[in-house]
Amino acid sequence: MNKGDQAAEGTSARASGGASGPGLAELAGDHAQMRAALDGADAATLLLVLVQFTGDHDLLGRARPFIAGPMNYHETMPEVLRAEIRDRLTAILIECAEGKRPLPPIPEGDALRAMLSTAAGEDVSEDYTAMMREDLDLAEPDPRDMVWHTLPAPARLEQFPVVIIGGGMSGVCAAIRLKEAGLPFTVIEKNPAVGGSWYENFYPGCGVDTPNHFYSYSFFPNHDWSHFFAKRDELWTYFEDAADHYGIRDHIQFGTEVISAIWSDSDSDWTLTLRRAGGTEEQIKAKAVISAVGVLNRPKLPDIAGRDSFAGKALHTAQWDNDFDWRGKRVGMIGTGASGQQVGPTIAPDVASLTIFQRSPHWVVPNPNYFAEVSDGMKWALAHIPFFARWYRFQLFWAFADGLHASLKVDPNWDDGGKSINAKNARHREYMVRYLRSKLGGNSPLLDKVTPTYPPYGKRILIDNNWFETLQRGNVDLETGRIARIVPEGIETEDGRRIELDAIIYATGFQASKVLAPMTIRGVGGKDLHDFWGPDDATAYLGTMVPGFPNFFMLMGPNTGLAHGGNVIFITECQVRFIMAALRTVIEQDAHSADVRPEVHAAHVREVDALHAGMVWTHKGLTNWYRNDQGRVFALLPYRLVDYWKMTRTFVPEEYTIA
Repeated sequence: MNKGDQAAEGTSARASGGASGPGLAELAGDHAQMRAALDGADAATLLLVLVQFTGDHDLLGRARPFIAGPMNYHETMPEVLRAEIRDRLTAILIECAEGKRPLPPIPEGDALRAMLSTAAGEDVSEDYTAMMREDLDLAEPDPRDMVWHTLPAPARLEQFPVVIIGGGMSGVCAAIRLKEAGLPFTVIEKNPAVGGSWYENFYPGCGVDTPNHFYSYSFFPNHDWSHFFAKRDELWTYFEDAADHYGIRDHIQFGTEVISAIWSDSDSDWTLTLRRAGGTEEQIKAKAVISAVGVLNRPKLPDIAGRDSFAGKALHTAQWDNDFDWRGKRVGMIGTGASGQQVGPTIAPDVASLTIFQRSPHWVVPNPNYFAEVSDGMKWALAHIPFFARWYRFQLFWAFADGLHASLKVDPNWDDGGKSINAKNARHREYMVRYLRSKLGGNSPLLDKVTPTYPPYGKRILIDNNWFETLQRGNVDLETGRIARIVPEGIETEDGRRIELDAIIYATGFQASKVLAPMTIRGVGGKDLHDFWGPDDATAYLGTMVPGFPNFFMLMGPNTGLAHGGNVIFITECQVRFIMAALRTVIEQDAHSADVRPEVHAAHVREVDALHAGMVWTHKGLTNWYRNDQGRVFALLPYRLVDYWKMTRTFVPEEYTIA
């Protein structure tokens, strides 16, 4: 389907999205039908909308004991309370549809904080009110849009072309904002389509482990997700639709890679060398460059002796072969991280045998919505009830991100033999262990194999994808001994056993430490970015800028990754907002470039390192891909999301050389 012919519609999708079916006006004449439409919607979210309309904070107090917080978000309100909420809100929505009641204002101050705390199931600190008030704002234009202080002349804008490297989630976001600002831009994308990771990954069971209604652009909600946790095809389509909705497809050069980006001190611009699909090369100029290449796009294969000698089928999850038929085959899978726990349960019913090779186990938690379809009532509520989608988004935001942040900080006075790092972390561990035992039984020989010895959140928590049921299948074996070598017939273990296989699946992740590889980036005076960083030790101010590389910005750069939870789209939107403010400053000051000051960058890196030193990822004896060979955490954000939102909300010219 050619979606490129659709006209851009601005940001109108923020208010209504694309859900089909009758809206408020159509249902206003039928009280029973309106009430029925609410039955499938989340009652806790309906409560928040009702309180916003009525100011009835007594209702908050009645409901709050029945709303649980992070790790196990759910509501257990009595049916009589649910019915009261739905009945009262039905009457109010009918009045709105008939023009008898205006939309309520956004709550302020203590009232907003009380609502946020009820939504979260625990007390929310005051510093969230400003951020969430912004998120609740349905005004047009989007309050996160960059607004010119003084609109530049068209000629000035045309003299400031921007190149975005990568057409995945973050590249599409940057392109949308640049177009809204009226800046000329080109997106260079190596693939034949947008979507990045969601285009490249299509292994069996591939899907998202963050709820879709949170894992989406804040300005482009989709109220028609089929499931709360969608699979790959639906996610890829979402980003394709976003590119078309905002009319950026004509700005994308597909099938093209960036080989290098070289800064000119004399011309104050960047020269990018491109390689087309056929191998031809050419150069283009840009005043600013935004790298949106991501970090999870270069597959990593394990360093195992004899890897290339295997006579059967071998493939990495990120380089899947759709012609590979695993049915009836003896399959070995190396890796039990996110992709492994999606592939394994998907193929296990059809293979002759599945031998899973585990280096270390992951903490796994249940989520009642992981396989659930979104009901028609929930879709209707998201699309048509004012503020419902925004309140629901906050509930997900808290449960899957900052609500867990306190569990990551090491309490120096806490000591339970290294099993946890503080009292809250210990409670989470107890919850996860109880879940493991409930799935496997208290005497299962698998318990020791699948129970991590490290504290929760030391590695990314995984949502249970029928993992434990899979491990208990008769045709599945979990190997925890070390692999000695790969031979033509299969895999040999260090204890001398040979496991014969027809296929090997590498669920072994990506070369995340090779930031911006294999591109060459040269800044002021010809300084090479990779030399500046050193081996596997990328740093950047706010994960976005490096001194000596003017007008070069990174999306999802060093120390912006999320491990305990959260949503990388949120981080990207924060960064894009910051970048747009930087470009506005340069253009409005009739300057050429902005370059972060070395001392500002250095102070930020010191703060990041100091924070990580007191967090779970650097806990004694723990290994993960977040750290380089020297032990420094280069990948993860140590801050709460609200902290990063504050840090990137404004551009402070004094921290930069504006030339």
